[in-house]
Amino acid sequence: MFAAAFDYQKASSVAEAIQLLSANPESKLLAGGHSLLPLMKLRLARPATLIDIGAVAGLKGITVSGDTIRIGPLTTHGEIARSHDVRHANPLMAEVAGGIGDPQVRNRGTIGGNIAHADPASDWGTVLTALEASVELQGPGGSRTVAAEDFFVDAFTTACGENEVVTAVTAPVLSRHIHDNGHGHGHGHDHGDHGHGHDHGDHGHDHGPELSQIHGDVGEYAKMSHPASFYPVIGGAVVVTVEDGNCTAAKVAVGGLVPSPIRSRSVEAALVGKELTMQNISDAVDHLSEDLGDEIIGDVFASADFRRRIAPVEVKHALYHAIGLAHH
Repeated sequence: MFAAAFDYQKASSVAEAIQLLSANPESKLLAGGHSLLPLMKLRLARPATLIDIGAVAGLKGITVSGDTIRIGPLTTHGEIARSHDVRHANPLMAEVAGGIGDPQVRNRGTIGGNIAHADPASDWGTVLTALEASVELQGPGGSRTVAAEDFFVDAFTTACGENEVVTAVTAPVLSRHIHDNGHGHGHGHDHGDHGHGHDHGDHGHDHGPELSQIHGDVGEYAKMSHPASFYPVIGGAVVVTVEDGNCTAAKVAVGGLVPSPIRSRSVEAALVGKELTMQNISDAVDHLSEDLGDEIIGDVFASADFRRRIAPVEVKHALYHAIGLAHH
């Protein structure tokens, strides 16, 4: 199908984009187009005006400063996956970016467009929620920052106000250090652009640290992905703080099976203070059902009951991979 007729305007600055949004009712911003254009072709979205922000200076790029990573909304998934700075400071984000869609999607799709679209079948919402990341917005009333957990409100619905523009995504640096039997330590791990979700069999590459070597924050994401699009049918993201084999803090989020990402504070509470053994992790993820609620998505890809049953498995595997009990 073809998109319905629309007007096209191009903004040269954030201020101009905001002005054009205000002056054109029922308008939409166009970044990479990989979220919006397919909906327009199916006529599920019919904006009267497209406002192209692809050339707006300052909305692209990655900066690591202190404990924070700041990513411009026009930065593509591929650029995040390939970024040495992201791989070093937050390898979870680099790994996730490298497993989004296919090469065309990764090289054209942007993180800003992805989160503004808020498709339940998206990786970033779940991962940013687990990271306790933030989204920076600018509109007619000025600038504000919204926590990722509050940004994703419902399916295809965000906290982005009328005539507001996403200007940045900020996330924490993960502070993991690897102690190598007294021979020094490293910071972070480098997965590279290696694929579309994880293969959870008991095989793979014997790489990564042992649990006893990890001190600090580690994060991981596991998903059951659609075989053609590689979008998550179910996704689980975890960030845990490890000291001497014990969990001292945990953040767990799930997505794909719910209209918007959910933090599982029941699983988090069950992990904190425990030794990170397979049994303790398995017991903790059994609490996930306490947080899922009743709005489980069921469709042609997977029933609601199947998604509910498999979600704890994805969270468990994310935890296993994060601390080296299993490898990719």
